[in-house]
Parts: sequence; structure tokens; C-alpha cells
Amino acid sequence: MQQRATPVRHASLVMGLVALAIGFVPAAKAGPPNDTKPYGLTHRIAAKPYLNMPARADGKVPLLLSQTGAFSDTRQRIPSNGLIPYDLIVAFWSDGASKTRWVAIPKEKIKYSASGQWIFPPGTVFVKNFDLPVKASDPNVKRRLETRLLVRDSAGGVYGVTYKWRADESDADLLPDSLHEDISIKTATGEPRRQTWYYPSRKDCLTCHTAGAGGVLGVKTRQLNREITYPAGVTDNELRSWSHIGLFDQEIPINELDNIPTLAASDDTTRSLEDRARSYLDANCSHCHHPGGTVAYFDARYTTPLAQQGLIDGPVLIDQGIDRPRVISPHDVWRSIAFMRVNTDGDIRMPPLARETIDQKGVALLSQWILSLPGRAVLDPPTLSRPGGTYNAPLAVALHDSEPGAAIHYTLDGSEPDASDPLYQAPIEITDTKIVRARAFKDGFTRSITAQEVYTIGP
Repeated sequence: MQQRATPVRHASLVMGLVALAIGFVPAAKAGPPNDTKPYGLTHRIAAKPYLNMPARADGKVPLLLSQTGAFSDTRQRIPSNGLIPYDLIVAFWSDGASKTRWVAIPKEKIKYSASGQWIFPPGTVFVKNFDLPVKASDPNVKRRLETRLLVRDSAGGVYGVTYKWRADESDADLLPDSLHEDISIKTATGEPRRQTWYYPSRKDCLTCHTAGAGGVLGVKTRQLNREITYPAGVTDNELRSWSHIGLFDQEIPINELDNIPTLAASDDTTRSLEDRARSYLDANCSHCHHPGGTVAYFDARYTTPLAQQGLIDGPVLIDQGIDRPRVISPHDVWRSIAFMRVNTDGDIRMPPLARETIDQKGVALLSQWILSLPGRAVLDPPTLSRPGGTYNAPLAVALHDSEPGAAIHYTLDGSEPDASDPLYQAPIEITDTKIVRARAFKDGFTRSITAQEVYTIGP
């Protein structure tokens, strides 16, 4: 059955009920003696530990989202009493989906860290909705896809579950395993296109939400030191509000908020290009790329000084067949393996889970940063006029480079071409199986990486 897409509506009555449920009543006066700005959160309502979820991953998980206790009205997605909305400065790329986030925190306090992971009390439940825009001409038309719950269990770890929304949006069903689904998207011309959506399994959740990453990924100081408008209409710094209602085991000095290391939104041009690019890598890569995390040579955390991250000119474990590869190669997107893996939806894509599309804005940001780094101009690899594959008859393959005056040298035996190999002057005749490899050269430029195609002639 085709699920219906509905415009996002902002009903004042619903928002009012939400505000009353979680304590968003504007305060006339708050903060330090000379601070008259109202708090977005005025008092704490401790949530029921675990809501209706089991304390351990092997417990009985509700089959319906409406049974979890996350929402007082599941169809309208009105949060239950005590759930706190939050947002992040830089969100993990989720194939273009918009996300709304809530957290239910029991009466115990969060162990706060200015630069590291927060430790949430057992019974904390994170609730995240995923809605996908399905009409290019109206981004407010979205389809509900899933709601994920992440639970801080009684043993100090976490477990996650996924609920897939029904076609009529009345409820969402617990998924027993991962699932791929093709979603119809109406393009700007009105023509439909298909986008694959991946619903993660419980095992998938633990691939990223590891003990080394703190279990909880996005909710940390550098992500929440930001302004947010709460349901009652009050705009406040998230850390300021959370500290005010006593969520942390220590008070955060409000006058120090400006000195806390904080991520930079990709479109925040008041922050440097370097800050924005490193923030993007933090949000999308640091849950695995940190000391003690995945086997790699670099640390993607923004709180690690750039000179110590192993990013710029950092060595790589897997070179992808590129000469002189680096994690980030200054002024050279072609030899920057981190960029290559972000800029693909193929098998080598990063992050490897729950990502089926390329974040074009993120790719553009990383490219702009890499090209801003000092270094020689780099030649693009030559293009080959025919894709590799099996052909029934001989063919001619033309080579082209975008840089005027560049010389293209090639080989047909699979070896790496250099300046002593044949100079390309006319289309290459392919009469039997050949590996065509080509590279561009020009004085004053860094040579291109090698372009390659394999041609087989036969029935």
C-alpha cells in the first residue's frame, strides 16, 4: 500500500499541550543577576524510567509505538509527560530526512562533560522521528517513515529499536530486522523518482552506538551549545535551559558558554570554513573514528586539535588504488580518501550504515575546505569515452582531460602510466582484452590520479 504524504502542520493547540506537558512556561526573569532573558525550560518533570520499554535488550519490547509510552497521542506524535525536545547544531546525514528529537530523563542527573561524552542515567530514552520530503516543489510535504528509540539500559549500555509507520499514520510497528523500502519522490518537474530508505535493525544500532562512543552519540556539549525555540515560543540556549532545571550533576556557568568548544553549522558563515568542515566530520564520522574506535589513523572529533587529528596529510589503511593517498590531501580532492568515501553511495561509502544517498551539501563543504588548503593545482583524471565492459566488436576509446594543454599518457597492460609512456594523440583501437589506464600531466600541476577501464572483446 502506498503511504500518504501529509503536509507538516503547526497547530497552536497541540503546541500548547506539549508546552504544558513538559514545563515550557515563559519565565519573567531568569539567569544571572543582570540576565533577564527567560528560560526555555522553567522546571523539570522527571520522566518514568524506561517509559514502557524493558530495562534490558533481552526484555519484552512493545510491538507498537503506541505501547512504548513515548507519545500521549501517537497519531499526532504528541510527546508524553516529561519528554524534552532537543536539536543538534550539525545533524548526522540521514538521506535527506528531517528529524525531530526528544529525550525522557528520569530523576537522576546526567554526568556532564564540557568536551567528552555525557553519561545518562539508566532508564533514559531517546526518541527520534524520521520524515522524508517527497515533493520537491513543497518541502513541507513529507512522509512519516520511522521512529527510533534508544534506551540507556540497566547495565550501563544501550539498545535501539525501530518502529515503521503504517500507511494511515495511526501507529508504527516494531521491525524485527532491517528493511529496505523504495520511496516515490516527486521531482521539481513532476516526474517521480525512487529513493531507497534503509530501516536499521537492532544489531545495526549497536554498530555505531558502541561503549567506546559512549552509547549516546549526538547529545553532547559541542552539539547543544546552541539557540533553540521551545514549544512555548521562548528561544534559549539548550545548555542554559538544561542546566537551569537541574539535569546535570554540576551547574554550567552561563558566562562560560561562549568559551566551550562548539560545532559550527555548515551554513554558518560567521565560523571559518575549517570549523564547519571539521564539525561535519565530527557529526558524521567521530562516533567510529576516535581513539579506541574503528581501526584507522585519524580522530574525527572536533575537540581534538586539528594538528593532532591525523586528518591533514594523514596516512590511510586502505588506499583505494590511489597514488599518494591521504585522509585529507591538501588542495587535492582526488587523493583525499575521506572525501572519496563521503562522495559515493557505493560499497566504500562512509558512513556505511543507514546511508543510501550522497549528502551533496556536505560534499560541497568538504571540497571547498580541501581546495582552500595550500598546495599546487591538481589535474583531474582523464575521462574515457566508453565505459568498461564486454563488447562484441572492436572499438575506439577516446581520452580527454579538462585542463587545456595537459598531456595524457596511457598504458594498455595494467601498469601505472608515467610521462615516459605513450602520449595520447588519437583514439585507441581496442581489438582484444585491454586494461586502459591513463593519467594527465602538466608543468606546474600535480599529476592526476589514474583513470582506468577494462575492455573485453568477445561474444
